[in-house]
Amino acid sequence: MQTNMHEAKSKLSQLVELAVSGEEVIIAKSGKPIVKLVPYKPQKKRTFGEFNGLFIAAADFDSKEVNDEVADMFDI
Repeated sequence: MQTNMHEAKSKLSQLVELAVSGEEVIIAKSGKPIVKLVPYKPQKKRTFGEFNGLFIAAADFDSKEVNDEVADMFDI
């Protein structure tokens, strides 16, 4: 749905409900779309070390031989 700025001012609560229910709401000025109204999604709190112990790197992951092999694979 696209609406103009004046209508958006007078029907903001209705437009918010539409956006929350999943409808795309575009607000235009002089017929040109300028903003999209989307629902707020809180970000998940990131925890330092959350994946600790889930990934194990080989002991030689940063050796010259491995680096040379990777460089050869990608023609670096």
